[in-house]
Amino acid sequence: MPLSAPFAHIRTWIFDLDNTLYPKRSDLFPQVERRIGEYVARHLNLAPDAAWRVQKALFREHGTTMRGLMVEHGVDPHDFLAYAHDIDYGRLEPNPGLDGLLAALPGDKLVYTNGSTDHARKVLAQLGVTRHFGGIFDIVDGDFRPKPDPVPFAAMVDRHGIDPRSAIFVEDLARNLEPAAALGMTTVWLRHDGPDWQRAQPGDEFVHHIIDDLDLWLAGLTKAPPPSPPASD
Repeated sequence: MPLSAPFAHIRTWIFDLDNTLYPKRSDLFPQVERRIGEYVARHLNLAPDAAWRVQKALFREHGTTMRGLMVEHGVDPHDFLAYAHDIDYGRLEPNPGLDGLLAALPGDKLVYTNGSTDHARKVLAQLGVTRHFGGIFDIVDGDFRPKPDPVPFAAMVDRHGIDPRSAIFVEDLARNLEPAAALGMTTVWLRHDGPDWQRAQPGDEFVHHIIDDLDLWLAGLTKAPPPSPPASD
């Protein structure tokens, strides 16, 4: 299905995973955050409150808590990823509406995540959208260098043969869009009401488009009917 400007030239659709392909209100990523907090507390022998503060400080400083633990404390990233993603994926509701919207979207689809490929596969399967994604570029593929480090962005483009000028990157953390824009990609920030450092700031020219709901935005692009609201109790 042809798309209208300014997206008619897009041939590759790259999506962040957590809090992007599924809504932030879902009880999935909070499970991951809790597991990360437990890991920090256990590894550094900290009380929960102190572990939470360290977790957030490492995230802000290094892009992911895992990277911070690797750099500052020599943590094994594989051990960390296995622990952090040992969660109940059944709490994430399937999204047949998103499945239909992705089917109507022309071009290749790719997931780029600071998590693991195993985690991404489980999320895509639970959402019911696995069939649309031809590849996953994860934190291991990026040599454990998280977004927004520009080096793994270049590696992703190389590995998947992407022409950045005809690619788009959709992400919920605005700062992670900067290296994509520098490569020539179109960028989309999925806005949320997190702290200021996670949000687009005045003058952030690397944020080309801002949306509030992924499904509604995709429906507008493809002229598909908007997804039905979730059933109420």
